[in-house]
Order: sequence, then C-alpha cells, then structure tokens
Amino acid sequence: MLHLRMIVPADRTAAAVELIESTVGTTHLVVLPGAAREPVGDLVLCDMARESADELLHGLRNMEIDRDGSIAVENIDLSMSTRADTAEEDAPGEGADAVIWEQLAEATHEESTLSFTYLSFMGLATMIAACGVVLDNTILIVGAMAVGPEFGPLAGVCTAIVQRAPRLAARSLTALLIGFLTAILATTLFSLLMDWLGLFSDSMLDAERPQTSFIWQPDPFSFVVALLAGAAGTLSLTSSKSGALVGVAISVTTVPAAANAAVALSYGEFGQMGGSIGQLLLNLLGIMLAGTATLALQQRLWRTQRGRLKRRLRRG
Repeated sequence: MLHLRMIVPADRTAAAVELIESTVGTTHLVVLPGAAREPVGDLVLCDMARESADELLHGLRNMEIDRDGSIAVENIDLSMSTRADTAEEDAPGEGADAVIWEQLAEATHEESTLSFTYLSFMGLATMIAACGVVLDNTILIVGAMAVGPEFGPLAGVCTAIVQRAPRLAARSLTALLIGFLTAILATTLFSLLMDWLGLFSDSMLDAERPQTSFIWQPDPFSFVVALLAGAAGTLSLTSSKSGALVGVAISVTTVPAAANAAVALSYGEFGQMGGSIGQLLLNLLGIMLAGTATLALQQRLWRTQRGRLKRRLRRG
C-alpha cells in the first residue's frame, strides 16, 4: 500500500475527494478543511493500492493540485486493516506489476542529474576497473561494476522514449555521454600516473589476461546479456525491487570497457581501445533497447488490465 498526502486548494477539494472515492483500490480517506497553512488549503489523506496509484496521480495532476498545492506519496511498510486488504484485492492486477510513471520519471530524473557525485562515482568506478583489467582481477571488475551509476541515465532514456519526454531524454543522454567521457579522460590520466609510479606497464596490458580479455573482445553474448540485463534492471525499478539492480550492474561490461579503453589509450593500444569502445556501445545499446521494450510492454499490459476493470465495473 501507498500513503497519499495532499494539500488541495479549497475550490478543488470536492473534485479531488470524488476522484479518490471513485478510484478502485483506495481507502482510509481523511479530509481536514483549512488545515494547511503553506500553501493554504485543505489537507487530504488516503491510502491506495500500488495498482491504483498511476491513474489517481494522473487525475490529480490534471487538476493542477501539484502546481497550486502539493502531492506526496510514501510507501507503507506495515498496514493492519481489513479495508486496506479489501482495497488491494479490488485493485486491478498485482502491485509488483504496476508502473507508477510519475515515480519512475522522478527517480530517473534524479539519477540522471549531471552532478559532482555522479561524475565522481563514474570516475572512481572506472579507475577501480582499470586496476582490474591490468591485474586481470575479476573481483576488482565486479566491484567496479557495482559502483558504477550508469544505469540511472540509461533508465532515464528508456523512460523518456516511452513517455515521449524529450527533456528527460536529452538530460539522460547528456549525463551518460559526459559521464563516460569524463571517466575515460580521468582514468587515462590515472593510468599514466600509475605507469609513472611503476604500478602499470604496457606489458601487463598486452598479456593474455584470460579473466578479463572479454572486455575488449565483444561477441554476440555481450549483446544478449545486455538485453537481459536491461529488461531485469527496468523491472527492478518499476517494481521497487532495487536489490535486483546490483545483479544488473555486475552483469554488463560498461564501466570495465570504458576502463580498458582508457588504459589502452594511455599506451597507444588503439586496437584494444577500439574493441573496448565497441563493447561499451554494444552494451549501452542492448540495455536501452531492452529497457524501452520492457517499459512499453508494461504500459500496454497495464492499460489492458485497467480497461478490463472499467468494463467490468460498468457491467456491474
């Protein structure tokens, strides 16, 4: 269940309450007239099944309550109520399958912000991966994959395509491009420093490296894994099962490929650099294709479920 808290201008309270009461899957409605001071308005509270959230939030935003008042949604960790159980049973579909587009757009917008923290994580992850590729150490590679924040902008691109939001798409692509370019540049300088310290060498890069040579040698499996990871990552975001994102992060070769490209660039190994860039682009493309397709499919299935519910309610 989710908890909805709103500050509603007094002239729209009746319409908002009517919308809440007519939405299947809502309960525990509370209206406190004149309780809000900043902005001035009525305080309206209710609980709703996750399956009902997207439709209800869309209707409330059409009333411009988010502009003239406020709308806040929180997860309810524990709800002991027969009415809440009934509301969840009445709501269409399963909560884990529901996509709350407003929440997804907000999350991807935040993750796609080109900030100092984002660039720092990108740079540090790529430097860790650089140590992993030179030492042929898979533990460092996995660690770097887990640290990398690149899935946020990738999810932003997928969401923007499905929702037809060009600003989010531009923001996400900018964060993705600048993030990887900055990380590769920083890691190239890091590699030169490590070489000066005697910790990296071109012979280490040219060695066989059986554990990590796949990073700069893309093959069909690279694209297949990227597709699967993109679908899994998107599902983890839309279902709020964020734990799955860790598995997604360590299954695609984005950050390690950028790291190998940077180290290869520092030594003038343009063959390895080209292979690494190819691996990077192949993974990014696969994730975006699968993520977009997954969101489009979820959108289509959810609209079908809601249509069936509305037809059933009209017949009933």
